[in-house]
Amino acid sequence: MTSLNITHRDTVAGPVLRVTGELDYDQATGLRRQVAALALQPGQCLTLDLSGLHYCDSTGITALLAARQHAQAAGADVVLAGVPAHLLRILGIVGLDQVFTVLPGGEPADA
Repeated sequence: MTSLNITHRDTVAGPVLRVTGELDYDQATGLRRQVAALALQPGQCLTLDLSGLHYCDSTGITALLAARQHAQAAGADVVLAGVPAHLLRILGIVGLDQVFTVLPGGEPADA
């Protein structure tokens, strides 16, 4: 099992969480906690950089949806950056590519 590693940094546009490893049933709580601890402001954008994500199950997808809900409750936006092809395919199959803003490639440039 590969553990989940989340690093946080602040940018002008808002916080960036770089999520690496496996986002599964055993690890998803870590992402939920990190997101819940963020004090997002209206107009900010929470970026979830998933370029280092090796695996994501349904619990991980639920954690991504919880991050979106947390951002929206604060009047902020959320984007997924560097989404691996395997996860992008799953998001497309279940229609979440229409729910999330997905940025191609790696982490976006700071705005």
